[in-house]
Amino acid sequence: MPYTGPFEDRLAIRELLEIYADAVTRCDAVSWGATWAQDAEWSLPDYPEIGTTKGREAIVGMWVEAMKAYPGIMFEAWPGSIEVDGTSAVMRSYTSEVYDQEGVTMRDRGVYEDTCVKLDGKWHFKSRSFRNIHRQHAAKGL
Repeated sequence: MPYTGPFEDRLAIRELLEIYADAVTRCDAVSWGATWAQDAEWSLPDYPEIGTTKGREAIVGMWVEAMKAYPGIMFEAWPGSIEVDGTSAVMRSYTSEVYDQEGVTMRDRGVYEDTCVKLDGKWHFKSRSFRNIHRQHAAKGL
């Protein structure tokens, strides 16, 4: 089943994903960082030069530097599956990003395989692994 477990937890996990996406679009490192567990891992296997980053502090630091290359980004995310089991969950989510770089409009779409953990009554990302699905690059505005 793509959606299992208590409705309240599934809603809270969906809101976690929405907070994450909103923070990316606003380039808000504080809000974005708060979505991660302290001992989280973020893997980007399609970007071997980055690989896996461990720990909230390191993840946020890497993200702050990376975001300098994505001015004016519009980032959206939505779940395809949320499966809750007590205080842990797995989620598959999809992303769509639009941003401009050096006169080119980039449109990237991808998928995250996530694990989430409920700590002190609040859901956080424990691990996220991102893969590209589709990339489209065209002259700015096209």
